[in-house]
Amino acid sequence: MDLRIKHLSNLDTRSVALPHGTEVVTRVERVVGTRRVPQGTIGRVVRIEGDELDVLVVGIGTLRYLRREVTPRRMGQALYAQRREQAWDALLPCVVLDTTVGSRAWGLATESSDDDRRGVFVHPLPWTLGLVAPPDDLVREDGSATYWAYGKAIRQALRADPNTLEALFVPSAAPRDEIGRWILEEREAFVSTEIYGSFGRYALGQLRRLEQGQRLAEHRTMVLEWLRAEPELSLDTLALRLAKVSPRAAPTEADAVHQAKQYVKQLYRSLFDQGLLEAAELRALAAFAREGASSLDLPRELRPKNAYNLLRLIATATRWLREGEPTFEVEGDLRQRLLAVKRGEVPIADVLVEAEAMTPALEAARDASRLPRRPDVSRADALLRRIGEEVARRWTAKVPGPFGTEAPVPPEVVWAE
Repeated sequence: MDLRIKHLSNLDTRSVALPHGTEVVTRVERVVGTRRVPQGTIGRVVRIEGDELDVLVVGIGTLRYLRREVTPRRMGQALYAQRREQAWDALLPCVVLDTTVGSRAWGLATESSDDDRRGVFVHPLPWTLGLVAPPDDLVREDGSATYWAYGKAIRQALRADPNTLEALFVPSAAPRDEIGRWILEEREAFVSTEIYGSFGRYALGQLRRLEQGQRLAEHRTMVLEWLRAEPELSLDTLALRLAKVSPRAAPTEADAVHQAKQYVKQLYRSLFDQGLLEAAELRALAAFAREGASSLDLPRELRPKNAYNLLRLIATATRWLREGEPTFEVEGDLRQRLLAVKRGEVPIADVLVEAEAMTPALEAARDASRLPRRPDVSRADALLRRIGEEVARRWTAKVPGPFGTEAPVPPEVVWAE
């Protein structure tokens, strides 16, 4: 069955809310210094302030546009944005647990830190009985708040998901409803030595990926600088040069050159997809380099805040395993070090060395931990059923509130045209 929520066929792509991270196409021209950013340029929404959007354009930087001056790059993104906005407006009263997370919960906030919130919501009974599955997430337009459906939150917690456990255990976790209080009362059921993998080993793996990603970003800069100085370089020559400086392992010299050649191809194809090249070919990449784009903004995943958060995860897991109780706020020398990493004062390679040095303590804490080896699935299952039964009771008894007499009406569905 191909069913859709009604009224999406009349979507106005110039007015629908655009969530943080949405790819957009500009409808007006901009001039930045001596460079012209033409209409039709592709960018990504990185900040939202009322009717104004900050849009990151690769090779240019972040530009400010009015909402009417951009449209979603793909219709699917616009449909998703409207569904997300409608779900947020309808189900926000059904949030049962609300928590301040992120740097403010870790004691690492600065004046520019966002107010990040996570929590749990519950669908009113009518939302769970129709043909279309209800949303599992409520996400604010700017990405600063995310709430999970209670079933999803419980399953994530059983997997020792760091974001979910943080939302349940930081001191600011606040129930908005009796159901939220039940969840907090049972949160110990989700704790086990599984946090060794989900916090510690996960963080180490991600840090290694960050280091590799940084090297690839450095390769990108080198390729652009070479083409800027010698626009007529061939693909084979570029690949030979890159293979000589690349730390990526390869069985043979020929394999290294092949890897480098594929990287250059991926680079110009990616920039073409982002609307920065007139064609997906080396000639267009050379023209792009001649315009002065010898470097590009680092990918989002390479920002220092990601590295410092991964280092924090390892420290948090080690302490939780060792002491049996979670402590999310960092203090002392560790706090100062993490703030330095966050400010970009510590190279990612050095962060990785520090993280590797923390591994023995992490493993020792796991081996000596008094935490159970597995979460208590019986308690989790009982909690899941208790919440479902309570929601059904409030609906059938027409209890005042968002799960009874004031329950939001579920979206209407129609056959897809």
